[in-house]
Amino acid sequence: MRVLFITTCHRTGGWLAESFATDSASEVVLEESLGATAGMARLRDEIFDAVLISHEPPELDALEFIQGLRGGGGDEPILALGTPDDQDMAALAFEVGADAYLCVTTTTVRTLLWSAARAIERHQLLRENRRLIQAERQRLHFEHQEADRLLAQQRTLIGGLESLAAEVSGSTDENDGRPAADCAATPLRRPAGEPLELPEKLVAHYAELLRAYVIMGSGNLAAEMSTLADLLATAGITPQQTMLLHLDVLEQLIHGLGSRSARHVMSRADLLVLEVMIHLAENYRQRYLERNHPPRQLTLPGLEA
Repeated sequence: MRVLFITTCHRTGGWLAESFATDSASEVVLEESLGATAGMARLRDEIFDAVLISHEPPELDALEFIQGLRGGGGDEPILALGTPDDQDMAALAFEVGADAYLCVTTTTVRTLLWSAARAIERHQLLRENRRLIQAERQRLHFEHQEADRLLAQQRTLIGGLESLAAEVSGSTDENDGRPAADCAATPLRRPAGEPLELPEKLVAHYAELLRAYVIMGSGNLAAEMSTLADLLATAGITPQQTMLLHLDVLEQLIHGLGSRSARHVMSRADLLVLEVMIHLAENYRQRYLERNHPPRQLTLPGLEA
């Protein structure tokens, strides 16, 4: 260990170096600094595994030094050494941010080494924890950015499909010569770029369905999916409008997550809209078949003529 010992000219670190030399359990490189100012300068320019400071008020108050060091952002493992009993000084040292206080008249060299080792280990764990927290925050931030990017791409895709569908619908209505009843049965399309206006109850119902799907997953809400598809088909809601409804509700849900992960929600939401689209397409297919092949009343046997 590379250790900095901050002391005064009245008590130099020779005795401490000799004590470390008598113990062969570890190798300690002890460097000495006289006074709080010189010690602060060494800590600003160099890196040490641990810091030992002698408590000799009023010339060198270890508690004031440690409090100033912690207030300035220093996170070095620091132990205070003094002649007062540790039962009186330990709590005061912990309050200002010290890792330990040891009485030099009663502490052994092995106890000092283990106290320094535990302080070093503790600060290493704290630094690692801060790195993990920062990495987790960055990961969540990137997930939310990716979710916003996917939502924007899906909106752009829907806008292009709506424009294409509007052009195809206009040209077909002009040239196919369908009866007026057939044209009236076709679901009306929302012009591209126009805000989506749907009943609030429908939006609230879909939001509840999305939240339930995120928790329960697929396979548990098949009946609700079929009912929703029948409702959308009856109201003449197009697949593009259904997708916009899904994106609006999903965007609100993502923004409401705050600092929580959005990956699971996005995955479940993709499965939900896929299942909704399947049910909606099947519902429209059934309606199309019923319109083109309406049921016929069969004659009773013997009345064919």
